Amino acid sequence: MHVPDGFINAPTSAATGVIAAGAVAVSLRGARRELDERTAPLAGLVAAFIFAVQMLNFPVAAGTSGHLLGGALAAILVGPYTGVLCVSVVLLMQGILFADGGLTALGVNITNMGIVTVVVAYALFRGLVKVLPRTRRSVTAASFVAALVSVPAAALAFTLMYAVGGTTDVSIGKVATAMVGVHVLIGIGEAVITALTVGAVIAVRPDLVHGARGLEQKLKLRVNGELVDAPGAEPAPVAARTSRRTLWITGLVTSLVLAGFVSFYASADPDGLEKVASDHGIDKQAEEHAVADSPLADYGVKDVDDARLSGGLAGVIGVGVTVVAGTGVFWAVRRRRTADASPTAVEGSVEEPAGKSV
Repeated sequence: MHVPDGFINAPTSAATGVIAAGAVAVSLRGARRELDERTAPLAGLVAAFIFAVQMLNFPVAAGTSGHLLGGALAAILVGPYTGVLCVSVVLLMQGILFADGGLTALGVNITNMGIVTVVVAYALFRGLVKVLPRTRRSVTAASFVAALVSVPAAALAFTLMYAVGGTTDVSIGKVATAMVGVHVLIGIGEAVITALTVGAVIAVRPDLVHGARGLEQKLKLRVNGELVDAPGAEPAPVAARTSRRTLWITGLVTSLVLAGFVSFYASADPDGLEKVASDHGIDKQAEEHAVADSPLADYGVKDVDDARLSGGLAGVIGVGVTVVAGTGVFWAVRRRRTADASPTAVEGSVEEPAGKSV
């Protein structure tokens, strides 16, 4: 759902840019409460994983494909504020390096794919986990539903933006029907990817999943060959099954394989927005990307003739740049939190008694 330059007029693009900048500023402050020395590296990895999976377009209908948006996944794994930052980092890397998503439309894309998906998904997710049993299956099921709903919500948000600042005269009702309809199908793919990923991380490191905090398991006893709940026993936190380093390395290798190899087999059909734009004439005012001549434009390496090698190298470079940029941002946020909580900062905020000389 990467909106190119020219779909939305300048005033609306500028307004969404202000909204996106404000949301990123708020998220930078909010992420300080979500990130610590354990989760900061995971957040950078989440951004890289989203970048990699977004290269894997999957077919959803005749001549139409879809890809992960990632807002729900990021919010559940590392928290809503950090989730907005994760998606924003991905969109920035895609726009600057790969000519994917217009630069003047960056605010539109961050608002649609970052803010709307995160807010809708996390609000729904939190509501579901409050009424469901606090189990791994419940968290995974809530992740599925939240991701599913977040995608058509983003499609509806784009339709509203187009109704305000669209550059072509088209029927908004038809656009809304087409956008929401195809993105419900894409949402199913988003839900499957999100639930599988959240479930996999919970299985090995539930303590690192923001949405699974407080997840507990009851002490079990084996009676006559069957496991039963121990009477009167207090629930205990779910134990980790692997180290953070192992999880990080596994996630990075997975991302590199997906972007560098599996992406070659992704669907070549236009995604939901591209298909709707083509069918309804929205793309008539589309503009050439400002960095269309980038060495990595269109997810290929310039002057590398072999398509498989070119796409694979571009994917690997994208994952590497995104994980470095994301990790750098999140470590900086975490260091700022540490500095704010340091004894020196606290002492510096205490006023000297009146009349006391030094």
